[in-house]
Amino acid sequence: MLTNIYGAKCIGIDAVPVTVEVDISTGIGIHLVGLADAAVKESLLRIMTALQSVGMRIPGKKTVINLAPADMHKQGSGYDLPIALGIIAASGQRELPLLDKYIIMGELGLDGSVREVPGALPIVELALREGFEGCILPRTSALEAAEYEKTTVYAVDKLEDVLCILSGQGDKESFDVRNIPLQGEEEGPGIDYMDFSEIIGQEGAKRGVEIACAGSHNLIMIGSPGSGKSSLAKAIAGILPPMEMDEAIITSKIYSVAGKGGLRYGMSRRRPFRSPHYSASLAAIVGGGGGDNILPGEVSLAQNGILFLDEFAQIPKTVAEALRGPLEDRQVTISRLRSRVVYPCSFMLVAATNPCPCGYYGEADRCTCTVAQRNSYLGRLSGPIMDRIDVQLWLHPVDAGKLVNRPRAESSAAVAERVRLAREIQKERFRGEGIFTNAEMSTKMMNELCPLDPACKDTMEKIIYRMGLSARAYSRVIRMARTIGDLRAASMAVSHGCTPSAGPIIPAYIAEAAGYRFLDRAEMMSGL
Repeated sequence: MLTNIYGAKCIGIDAVPVTVEVDISTGIGIHLVGLADAAVKESLLRIMTALQSVGMRIPGKKTVINLAPADMHKQGSGYDLPIALGIIAASGQRELPLLDKYIIMGELGLDGSVREVPGALPIVELALREGFEGCILPRTSALEAAEYEKTTVYAVDKLEDVLCILSGQGDKESFDVRNIPLQGEEEGPGIDYMDFSEIIGQEGAKRGVEIACAGSHNLIMIGSPGSGKSSLAKAIAGILPPMEMDEAIITSKIYSVAGKGGLRYGMSRRRPFRSPHYSASLAAIVGGGGGDNILPGEVSLAQNGILFLDEFAQIPKTVAEALRGPLEDRQVTISRLRSRVVYPCSFMLVAATNPCPCGYYGEADRCTCTVAQRNSYLGRLSGPIMDRIDVQLWLHPVDAGKLVNRPRAESSAAVAERVRLAREIQKERFRGEGIFTNAEMSTKMMNELCPLDPACKDTMEKIIYRMGLSARAYSRVIRMARTIGDLRAASMAVSHGCTPSAGPIIPAYIAEAAGYRFLDRAEMMSGL
């Protein structure tokens, strides 16, 4: 008897259908075909023991299991559950009339328990797209899809639960993930973040950080040890607004595919804050893996959030240069001999570095480095990379008087409100465009949404001649100016208690935006 069960395989952040065909006929032996890897082939031993634990068996006949399409590699242990159900149905040990109505995935334990598998969110989206009635997934995996209301997701703990659902005789509603009480992580910043009021001084740097966060612009902080670079980076987590639903879906899918989405109810609204060590490999930062098993790297795990790279000048040159494409295209393409995967990576880069090997260049006569050493150190930050960083801040140690007297400073809550309102303006501006912030604007959008009057054009022309800006830097200055205008509108809305409405770009916004690109000035670089 031939039986079909439907599973899935994740390619990037999307899933494609996999049909598990089980045929039992006269003869002996169990044959598993369909380009299965070692984990899938080992499933037969797990399935045999799991079936025995629930009072069933593998029939003593010829059993052929095919994973179709046969020309696509299948990895992982998620096919345990559909294979076991196929054997049960094909051998007639249980009537399962609803077997072809759902996409089913899960790893089997030897006691018949069902364990989590990666990629739950893409699998649920596939079920909705292909017209299935829903999905049957392990409980911890199904929790990720608790907010999907257009299709049904059943959360199971053991093989008997699945048989109960597919037989049509049990109470299926008790397994519906939407009926499971809320549990898992609480919303809030997931790191030990600092409040802006705890950071003494650095008012200019705080302003730059606020602008960068409001428009999701890339940021680099250069300064001596102890000047507050890491503290400001950690404070960013406290001023970013929660993700919108569209943002949360994409980010949660990436974490789901990477196997980092379990034990959470619904999709995370918390913006990721990724902080890999500067010695991380190219594959860890960009993504990689062997064969078809290509996993997302830190640039993708930071989707819609922050990628903080401390000691930026110490990062291996190959890794730093590999950031060029993701920073510009906001997606990364990972190619192998037989596979090619594209992952989204629209993140805000926050980098920090010392200005020289000793770390004290620019602080009176404390620097002990030669000019050649300084040039060589910051020279590791190539021109193409710096061209993609909009906000460049040079931090100096805080004045002793401020350290002792600790003047009152604005709290993160006040800054966060302005950032939230500025992003609300951008959300309305880009409604229906598939982007959320000014930094993501294409050149075509920028020309349409950021028109310059004659005064702005004259200011921009003078700045280009004086600073020698590239065409990319010109576009980024305009986007920054648009963000500064949005922040101005947000500040006015907070002061007057009204709805924010951004006005046109003015020369003052352009001048301020260009002022943050000090590393573009030839005289600055030559002075190092």
